Amino acid sequence: MRRNAVDEEDAMTQMALVIDLNVCVGCHACVTSCKEWNTSGDAGALSDLRPYDADPSGTFFNRVQTFEAGEFPLADTIHFPKSCLHCEDPPCVPVCPTGASYKREEDGLVLVDYDKCIGCKYCTWACPYGARELDEVRKEMTKCTLCADRIHDETLPERDRKPACVLACPTSARLFGDIHDPNSTVSQAIRERGGYQLMPEWGTRPANHYLPRRTTTACGSGGGGGNDGSGGGGCGSGAACACRPADAKPAPVSAGDALAHGQPNLAALAKRIRSE
Repeated sequence: MRRNAVDEEDAMTQMALVIDLNVCVGCHACVTSCKEWNTSGDAGALSDLRPYDADPSGTFFNRVQTFEAGEFPLADTIHFPKSCLHCEDPPCVPVCPTGASYKREEDGLVLVDYDKCIGCKYCTWACPYGARELDEVRKEMTKCTLCADRIHDETLPERDRKPACVLACPTSARLFGDIHDPNSTVSQAIRERGGYQLMPEWGTRPANHYLPRRTTTACGSGGGGGNDGSGGGGCGSGAACACRPADAKPAPVSAGDALAHGQPNLAALAKRIRSE
């Protein structure tokens, strides 16, 4: 994104995504819509070096990774969308030798000034989430901008002033808004449904949050838990369930046992994404 002058007054706004892992089906609509919009938007053309190979490559701002946990009959397939988390304390910004990486005060977005970027990859090494990619054609670092060129575009209907991935998601798994506004949809979702940050131990204070999946059960009940991921019923808890005797003991709840019983802790499992 070409850097424009911004209001220096700190509006204390932090725009972000909240992704509901319970309803993400791994369709990649967010990936393709992101690619389409950002190829024609301010980001410029994104390289797509081998789009039709068995292992296609190119530049993507958003990717969906899929992995499996547990064993039959309590196995689970997990779709995990991953992009820049627009951290409130982004480590990619201070390491940039030219000032190309910056955090925009008016909306909290972490962006790249392509006019200053020299493609040194320092920001890539500093990011613990692997959110940045070097465009091999332009030799510039690229990343998710949360469609910064459209979310404030007053020529668009208000309903369309959202990131392309949010508009394209067929299951409404992606929410967008200001997490510093306690009355926003995203803040309510985080508060009421157990939203969590990815790898908070890094101290980067990611703005994007994830809503946890419900537990998977052999009878297909989904654990009977609410969207807060508590698993308040079904065979994922102590309640009676069609797939287990009423007097059976509750499933183990430790991290290792939960994984073995198909009740993965996504906050922990997501750490695998960085190494894959």
